[in-house]
Amino acid sequence: MNDLILIINAGSSSIKFSLFIQTAADPALLYKGQVEGIYVDPQFSAKNAAGDKLADEKLPADAPRNHDYALRYLLNWVQSHTEGRKLAVIGHRVVHGGTAFTKPVKVDAGVLAELDTTIPLAPLHAPANIGPMKALASLLPDVPQVACFDTAFHRTQPEINQLYALPVELAEREGIRRWGFHGLSYEYISSVLPDIDVRAATGRTVVCHLGNGASMAALHKGQCVLTTMGFTALEGLPMGTRTGTIDPAIVLHLMTHLKMNAAEIESLLYKESGLLGLSGVSSDMRELHSSAEPRARMAIEYFANRIVQQVGSLAAALQGIDALVFTAGIGENDDELRRLVCTPLQWLGVQIDEAANKVRSGEPRRISTAQSTVPVYVIPTNEELMIARHALHCIGL
Repeated sequence: MNDLILIINAGSSSIKFSLFIQTAADPALLYKGQVEGIYVDPQFSAKNAAGDKLADEKLPADAPRNHDYALRYLLNWVQSHTEGRKLAVIGHRVVHGGTAFTKPVKVDAGVLAELDTTIPLAPLHAPANIGPMKALASLLPDVPQVACFDTAFHRTQPEINQLYALPVELAEREGIRRWGFHGLSYEYISSVLPDIDVRAATGRTVVCHLGNGASMAALHKGQCVLTTMGFTALEGLPMGTRTGTIDPAIVLHLMTHLKMNAAEIESLLYKESGLLGLSGVSSDMRELHSSAEPRARMAIEYFANRIVQQVGSLAAALQGIDALVFTAGIGENDDELRRLVCTPLQWLGVQIDEAANKVRSGEPRRISTAQSTVPVYVIPTNEELMIARHALHCIGL
């Protein structure tokens, strides 16, 4: 006991980390932080479990501005703050597991080779996810590593919900299918739901993971039946800067009539659209709420409207609904957005409790009235804890 679990979440320009200590119950958070601005102006920051700032510093100006150096810097800080304690395992968040990985797996040379084949499915994220595993295999060869996949939770979807109406050979040969993402978040919600609402945990629940990246999922007995994201994390709901689902012929129009190339279209779809594109103000819901610009309000209402539509679609896929859950940054903290979503769902039996909805808390809570036939909950997600649990399980602790 008292072994340490290091969680790594590496992106294209950042490496986030969380450090847990093993306890008799769940792993307990010690520290969390990140190196951000890799390749530009790297900055390291760290906090303890209470949120107190422990570090906020630029990396040396003469140091390499790459992932390898950022990882070494992060490791040095962790090791200097955990003297006398053993690092038992390192868990990694991996965006895409492809068809090969449907559950967390202990990393070895064969796994790394198989992960390299998933790069075409997630070219923006996969190299950054895989790189630290290879580096740590050299830096800490005696510490086991475990890969946890954001796509894995959604592999329980019926095959019909994983396909597009394209020639089936593209799904089988090229992996062009509806994968779904945010799986570690949905898995965490599924894991805690039995302690909050047994009927929902054993029945039909719609979960709204609403953050800068946003998706929704229909869970039956804790397993995924349908999710809104598909081949990439672009499909489904509009997001901070991403379009969400659009008519694919729009892309053809942009190519043929506006003469936009692939890089320009990619930037438009991923970085210039969503709440930012609609509002012309910001991708941040907090800024949109405080803005006097009419388009800002329109963007908020558009977002809420699409969530309402998806609740209906997911409830239909479940043939009913026993609970509605909000999670992630916006879902947990934006009471106005939750009100805008819940009010049009009265036909479904949803009755929001206005006072309960305005309560700010880091704990799971019900925000619907006692008369609401569909209970509504806010449940803070914890993907890092989910990875820590998986990491310990995979090495037999």
